[in-house]
Amino acid sequence: METMKSDEMPNLREEVRAINDLVRNESAFIDGVMAEIGKVIVGQREMIERVLVGMLTGGHVLLEGVPGLAKTLTVKTLADTLDASFKRIQFTPDLLPADLIGTQVFHQHSGEFSVKRGPIFANVILADEINRAPAKVQSALLEAMQERQVTIADETHPLPSPFMVMATQNPVEQEGTYPLPEAQVDRFMLMVKVDYPTKDEERRIMERMAVSEPASVDTVVHPDDIARARGVVRKVYMDDKLKDYIVDIVHATREPQRYGLKDVAGYIEYGASPRASIYLNLAARAHAFLRHRGFVTPEDVKAVGLDILRHRISITYEAEADEITSEHVVGRVFEAVEVP
Repeated sequence: METMKSDEMPNLREEVRAINDLVRNESAFIDGVMAEIGKVIVGQREMIERVLVGMLTGGHVLLEGVPGLAKTLTVKTLADTLDASFKRIQFTPDLLPADLIGTQVFHQHSGEFSVKRGPIFANVILADEINRAPAKVQSALLEAMQERQVTIADETHPLPSPFMVMATQNPVEQEGTYPLPEAQVDRFMLMVKVDYPTKDEERRIMERMAVSEPASVDTVVHPDDIARARGVVRKVYMDDKLKDYIVDIVHATREPQRYGLKDVAGYIEYGASPRASIYLNLAARAHAFLRHRGFVTPEDVKAVGLDILRHRISITYEAEADEITSEHVVGRVFEAVEVP
């Protein structure tokens, strides 16, 4: 067994070295994208990186933060760096599913119906203030996110590729909002909490925005680049020990006492679904890709762990009474699960 392992080591090293070289070449465009976004957005690097993780994996991203933190501007700027179609949909309480996916139109002169496609038929969708839309609209968006297709009348229409939904929501104002159902929240690969800029960043934002219009950005990425990069991300090497680490993290949210988490066990109503394991694996690979690395480290898993898990753990009323959040639970899980 030991001989077999020693024989396999040189082959594994060569494989990782080859993947590393491939990633270094294929991830070169990331620096160009970051530079272009930096012309407009000051700071918020973590939010930008999480949006790029979504783009590199085909996952959808939910951005949560108070108004004025450049959530919409970030998504719009990223879309401007892509040679792809972009649509911004302002979600309101009176929005109808047809306003999102389209409808059939009757032509009186020919006596026939034709399909008028809605704004959902684009590569990058910005669903602004998604929690302001009623359940029927959220359900229509759910099919598009999960199936990459929509149904108009009796016909199914595939959505363009790549297809990505980036949604924003305001956590403060609750009047006139419809909380997203658990099934839809789970469809978002990442839920990113957007925080206020630092004092220095806010000074730079003020100086930049107060004297001129936002700078224009150049297109640096094409759909073919994204498709190729997604294929490379899935090739990024992940050791079996790290795969076990990811499974342990997810299982610790379901069986906290087994992992020595007695202090938070009573605060968890239910843990993360298997989708969390899949997304944590993919997001960690994408995070390594952003760092121009062809292999995953525990730090990659930890970096994306909170954004993958925070919306997949349901906490009890006792947790809310004790002011314990899902973020606190996730933090304890990462403290308790042994790092390989």
